[in-house]
Amino acid sequence: MLNSGRLLVLLEIARRGTIVAAAGALHLSPSAVSHQLARLEQEIGVALVERGPRSLRLTDAGRRLAEHAQAIADLMAVARDDLREHSAGEAGVLRLGFFASAGLELLPRALSAFAAARPHVELELILGQPHDLVPDLEAGRLDAVVVFEHPLDPWCRQASVDVEMFFDEPQLIVVPLRHRLGRRSVVRLAELEGESWIGTRGGHTGEPVLERACASEGFLPRVRCRSDHYQVTINLARAGMGIALVPALGLGDTAGVHVLRLDHPRLHRRIGVATRRTNENPLLRAFLADLRSAAGEVGALLGAQWA
Repeated sequence: MLNSGRLLVLLEIARRGTIVAAAGALHLSPSAVSHQLARLEQEIGVALVERGPRSLRLTDAGRRLAEHAQAIADLMAVARDDLREHSAGEAGVLRLGFFASAGLELLPRALSAFAAARPHVELELILGQPHDLVPDLEAGRLDAVVVFEHPLDPWCRQASVDVEMFFDEPQLIVVPLRHRLGRRSVVRLAELEGESWIGTRGGHTGEPVLERACASEGFLPRVRCRSDHYQVTINLARAGMGIALVPALGLGDTAGVHVLRLDHPRLHRRIGVATRRTNENPLLRAFLADLRSAAGEVGALLGAQWA
């Protein structure tokens, strides 16, 4: 195998025209350059220079090998610059997982700041539920996952994963405009017994949070339809098909419905980010800083609106 260091010696000889000049450029002694050139000729089994009494000239083989050496030098320079940008957090790939309602406000705020400052970074965004995405985080296929956790449905955390929670997101009740509770601003869950619900499909345990919460109040909800798309549940509530439990981040178009605060100590979601503690991607720290800033803004807005 050709030695890249000796190829660069040959390239410098081709550029400078003499061993003495090449030695000066490489900060080596002329004898060291001559030795490296001789070793290179031995490795490939062909003469690379014609040595005269007072001159040195590359052979055809020497000129061709010098051209290859130039290509190698260019590639090494590209690799060096790429790694420098990567280590400085200016380039590279960042792979992020997120749940759908985080993609409405929280994640876009964080990514707009992050991407504006790092236009050469490649972002890969994967949509899914936290319990589906965290295994990919553990396996190294994702760098971070924006997650939520219900107090009524906590998920089992692995030792290799760190979770940083940012804020508590209220769960809200969406009712049609003519609903009997439409003039209220706050409602207790027990007051909703007997209602028809637009429910969700449930988390990693398969048992939806709504059912758990209602069971703690002594009743089971009558669920007419299930959807994990909150705009669907809001639209169905608008049409009078039932009422819905919707997290604040999932509120979209609420025209034609009333949104009520829910008085329940455990019906909220904790919003945060999961990372792998062994991850050395230099882009991750910068993203987490922007995500924390965005979470502070969104958490404050939700707190002011739904306190």
